[in-house]
Amino acid sequence: MKKTIIAGVVSLSLLALAAAPAFAQTTAAGTSSSAATKIACVGTAVNARESAIDAAMTTFMTADNAAYTARATALQEAYALTTLSTVKPAVKAAWATFSTSEKSARSTWQKARNSAWTTYRTTATACKAPAGVGDGAMSASEVSGN
Repeated sequence: MKKTIIAGVVSLSLLALAAAPAFAQTTAAGTSSSAATKIACVGTAVNARESAIDAAMTTFMTADNAAYTARATALQEAYALTTLSTVKPAVKAAWATFSTSEKSARSTWQKARNSAWTTYRTTATACKAPAGVGDGAMSASEVSGN
């Protein structure tokens, strides 16, 4: 009887060992599929972030270029004046307007950039991807607009 029980246990152990690779493959495949889905989720979050940042940068550059063009025009007009009493305030006004425009463009850019990164972090966290997936640590290398 002991021999039969031992033989049965050995047989079951061998059967379990033979079945283990198949079970592991199924689990690994299921995990890989799940990991692939989670990684794709992060990829979608990255694409949304980059689209938002691209649009914000385009808006910033358009506003920045407009500020420089307006400053150039205002300075040309200021230096076309003929007296110190009219040139000096016109130059000062040109630079003040430029400064205000630059601050506004920069502020708008920073808010849009921060919003894009915040949305990305929230979405990427919800994806529950494996550790190390995502590029959120690189946000410090983003152009700050300062």
